Amino acid sequence: MSVARRTLLGAGLAAATSALTGCGDNGAADPAVGGGPGGAVTATDAAGNRVGFGSAGQSPAASGAPSPRGVAPSAGQAPYAGDVTALLRRHLPGTPQTVQHRGFPGAVAVVLVGGRTTVHTAVGEALRYGAGPTLLPANQRVAMRPDSIFDLASVTKVYTAILLLQQVDRGRVELGAPVRDYLPGFTGAGKDRITVEMLLTHTSGLPVGAKVTGLPDNAARWNAVLATPLVSGAVPGDTFRYSSVGLMVAGRIVEKVTGQRLDQALKTNLTGPLGLRDTGFNPTTWLSSGARAARLVATDARSSRGLLRGTVHDDVANHLGGVAGHAGIFATATDLAAVGQLLLDGGAYQGRRILAAATVRRMLTNLNAGKPAVDPERPRRTSAHGLGVVLNQPWFMGGLASARTFGHTGFAGPSLLVDPGRTLVLALLTNRAHPNWSWANPDPVRAAAGDLLAAKVR
Repeated sequence: MSVARRTLLGAGLAAATSALTGCGDNGAADPAVGGGPGGAVTATDAAGNRVGFGSAGQSPAASGAPSPRGVAPSAGQAPYAGDVTALLRRHLPGTPQTVQHRGFPGAVAVVLVGGRTTVHTAVGEALRYGAGPTLLPANQRVAMRPDSIFDLASVTKVYTAILLLQQVDRGRVELGAPVRDYLPGFTGAGKDRITVEMLLTHTSGLPVGAKVTGLPDNAARWNAVLATPLVSGAVPGDTFRYSSVGLMVAGRIVEKVTGQRLDQALKTNLTGPLGLRDTGFNPTTWLSSGARAARLVATDARSSRGLLRGTVHDDVANHLGGVAGHAGIFATATDLAAVGQLLLDGGAYQGRRILAAATVRRMLTNLNAGKPAVDPERPRRTSAHGLGVVLNQPWFMGGLASARTFGHTGFAGPSLLVDPGRTLVLALLTNRAHPNWSWANPDPVRAAAGDLLAAKVR
């Protein structure tokens, strides 16, 4: 993994706050083994919080090591729900006393087929380690729940793309217009050629990360983002280069044309209309203390920032106050699956129109056909990309990959995958970065889940 993707790697990250970020997805280890079936469904309590129930109608424990490693199967799920749970359990730590996992401490998966939930399963632990990191005693751990809330990392980019495309629908933004038309502070050699569309297709020539440390305030940090220079030798529009900076800039365009900060624009234009009450930036500001303790999933526990739980893992997003277009949204698997269903259904969800159908068709079209991809960390990645979504990438989609399959991944362990041919949505959320992202590569289990579902859903 390069400095451009995650800065100050290895031991250095434990003692420093990085200046660059990419919110990519690479890791370094193979999965471990385990096994056993399980699944879960959710309901909503009087306070509007989603609550998971097992087959006996009992809510999973909010703390303490769970005695089962997965929630018991529930009525109404597909026969392959147990297979999905067994697959996830194989990537958990070998025993409750195992110190180093080779996959993730816990995970939640939701599968929708034809708009119906066929799998909703939770395995493992949302909190297993303390700062250091240290393995916590059993009575201090927190079990994973079907309604656990995860850091979505770079999956945030899908939400930012939706918010920006809404402004295209409303005539406030043109995809072919120069970014500088909306953000005069977007300065630097060659950047006058960058269009709004290039930000979403990752063909702008902007680098993965931006340097925002050592600056006096958030205004200065955002000015630095907008002034980030092109990659040396890059020509806007010619080549796919994954760029978090591009989506940071896209988020700023949303803020400029709506007059709202991105977190408020998200609530006004997407999560509010869709009723996604478990999605947002900076979740510690909108969750009750009880929900924070029971439902927030931990990420890093080894950096100078200490244990991260409800605080964005991405360093640049953290420096920007937790609200940025490339990272920072937290959500449940249920809420993330709803966003996948929204796009699968052409921009409408449960009777609410969010995007024009024609806009969604363009969003899900490969706009980079014939262009090279430059990504040394993922040599198998192709340039296939729509507007804010990745297309046809077997390295994480497995057997579900096709010219029409779309989605996104995130560094902390989340992924969204949508296969229109099967009318299938998979929201797979893991906490592989807890306590140390270098322990595990999240892609093998993502691809394995794709393989499993490709075989089970025809």
